[in-house]
Amino acid sequence: MNKPTAINLEHLRALRASGEKIACLTVYDAGFTRVLEAAGIELFIIGDSLGMVVMGYDSTEPVTMEDMVYHAANVARVGKHAYRIVDLPAGSYASPAQALTNARRLVEEGGAHMVKLEGGVAMAEIVGTLTANAIPVCGHVGLLPQSVRQYGGYKVQGRELESAMAILADARALQAAGAGMLVIECVPASLAEEITAAVSIPTIGIGAGPACDGQVLVLYDMLGISQGRQPRFVHDFLAQYGSIPAAIRGYIDAVKSGHYPAAEHSY
Repeated sequence: MNKPTAINLEHLRALRASGEKIACLTVYDAGFTRVLEAAGIELFIIGDSLGMVVMGYDSTEPVTMEDMVYHAANVARVGKHAYRIVDLPAGSYASPAQALTNARRLVEEGGAHMVKLEGGVAMAEIVGTLTANAIPVCGHVGLLPQSVRQYGGYKVQGRELESAMAILADARALQAAGAGMLVIECVPASLAEEITAAVSIPTIGIGAGPACDGQVLVLYDMLGISQGRQPRFVHDFLAQYGSIPAAIRGYIDAVKSGHYPAAEHSY
């Protein structure tokens, strides 16, 4: 499918409808924004993962609104083509009013096209408030990095029937509240497939198998420069392709062709 000069949500929905996979990576600065767009990335997530891979924290929890606005603006300043989703950080959307104030900052100061928040049924009112005020929302279900202390660490979610049905209900509730996209993280591939079939909005998987409408990885992970043990869904494309531009093109090709994620990357 030919890409418009600036990709919008309608284009991403059309990719879903056509069956063409959506290639997404996280990004946090102007330099990588230029490289990723030159390679043809369609979707950015300016994620609070920056707290771990850029700022050196051991979780995303310490990331602030100031951090997110700063990094989002770095990307928006030079971004010309890719659609930009920006994370609302932990503690920034405890109420509809607080969420609206902070989401507006991400749009107005950070150049976000869409904001992302974690959680399901409990977030429906907040999603409704944001969309009623013309702020597009991406939901996030499955593993919720802002809540990992509740899980006791980064663990696959939805393995048991009851938790799988709760995650499916979360996805449906987010769509019903007005969410325009959905990230599905660290769930069994069969559950992600069921969620993708149950909703009509694009789903972006990370550790969620091949059936999602698109895939995302943390940029530093797919370049093999993150510290510590990596989850099974991470593939080092830099080691495979030898240069950053080639690695990014290889990632896009692998997502588009369905070669990534493979069975060894799935739960």
